[in-house]
Amino acid sequence: MALMTGKQYKESLNDGREVYIDGEKVTGNIADHPAFKPIIDVKARMYDINHEEKYKDRCTVTTEDGDVICRGYSMPKTKEDLTSIRTYVETVLDDLGGVVYRVGDETIGEMWSLFDAQETLNEIDPTYADNIKNHIERIAKEDIYHVSANTDPKGDRSKLFSGKAGAENNLLRVVEENDKGIVVSGAKFETAAVYAHQAFVKPTISNWTDESMLPYASGFICDMGAPGLKHICRSPLGKNRSKENYPISTQFDEIDTLLVFDNVLIPWENVLFHNNLKSVQFIRKNVHRYSAFNYVIRLLRRADLLLGTAVLNVEQTGLTSLPAVQEKLTELICYRETINAHLTAAVASAELSPGGLMMPNQSLLYTGRIFALKHFPAMAHLTRELVGGQIAITPDIETINHPEVKPYIDQFFTIGDWNAEERTKLLYFARDLLDSSHAGHQISFELFAQAPPFAQYAATFNNFDLNPARELVKKAANIKLPELVR
Repeated sequence: MALMTGKQYKESLNDGREVYIDGEKVTGNIADHPAFKPIIDVKARMYDINHEEKYKDRCTVTTEDGDVICRGYSMPKTKEDLTSIRTYVETVLDDLGGVVYRVGDETIGEMWSLFDAQETLNEIDPTYADNIKNHIERIAKEDIYHVSANTDPKGDRSKLFSGKAGAENNLLRVVEENDKGIVVSGAKFETAAVYAHQAFVKPTISNWTDESMLPYASGFICDMGAPGLKHICRSPLGKNRSKENYPISTQFDEIDTLLVFDNVLIPWENVLFHNNLKSVQFIRKNVHRYSAFNYVIRLLRRADLLLGTAVLNVEQTGLTSLPAVQEKLTELICYRETINAHLTAAVASAELSPGGLMMPNQSLLYTGRIFALKHFPAMAHLTRELVGGQIAITPDIETINHPEVKPYIDQFFTIGDWNAEERTKLLYFARDLLDSSHAGHQISFELFAQAPPFAQYAATFNNFDLNPARELVKKAANIKLPELVR
């Protein structure tokens, strides 16, 4: 199979999927709908990049079978493969000029985590392990836009964590089994589902030890145009706004979707595990083993945007030489470089997975993610201080371009080599990065994307070996206790 083009991607979305947004039911191809067109154009560009000669070495790879596939879909078997994946993501983001999270290369990592569980799955039913291998190969060869449906609509979470009351919490569940497959009902939230080809649908965080949860213990691939599947989408954050005023939110808003499964048939070949608590326990513990790597790369790019915005603003107002300003810039540099150090070290000390893949060092990867998320609001506020209050009070582009207003703007906004047009471009970008509804949305999205904070901390704790530090202090303090293994 050949790599898909942007045009083919847009045409593939015209499959009759049931979509609702802004109080209407969408008719026709969603690629042409104004709410989805900006982000679909971004994804289409990502498909087209893979066909351009200048990007060939960084964005594609030839498999052992001779197939040319997207680099992001190539399973990492060496440290060099992980470095190549990072290069791919950074190349794409460079070309796009913005940050996008749900684009497929990060969610395929969840399938690689399942690949690592094949021995466990073989004990249950060898068919499931075969299904996983087949889907990983199919996604790569057919260039499928693959996302992940994970988050449930929240019910009484105290009961949910006790492993009870799944139906009361509206958890996605199997309501029927037949010769064709399983039939599921319930709901999930997923970013970008409405313009993806398929999703890996899996159980959420809960106490997966109680057999009453068996009807909810299934994971599968679902086609986003499947009969009975309904996409209920939030309104775009850049709606009714111009690209000049809001250059980020009008291009890179990844639409979030409530996926309602109304008796949706999942063919057996798309079932990855079913009615099994052990499988859910594994996937909940290891689901971000690979996908967090691509996610943290994007957090690094967000740090770069903060730093670049701050630097340009203090340079054009002539404040770079002030020690207090340099101190703030240094804080941003340290933030950026600490994320970079975690990513670099996670590759340098990568580990062999149970399935024979090369996974980033888990402790370094997860601590890097927590650091980036924990400190982002403070770094954004620091950037806001360096940019100054003009991001909150500058008139919009339409007013600035009014013929009777423009002479005043040219007079009061021009500083040295920075003319009024370039200064306002920077201010509008800073406003969208720091103060817009999209900026606020991104902070919440990044905090909870992939897993809520408590789960991220749990993953970090469970992937750090405490024994060396424990034994070090025992020896230093001459404490005579048997060696403990957690």
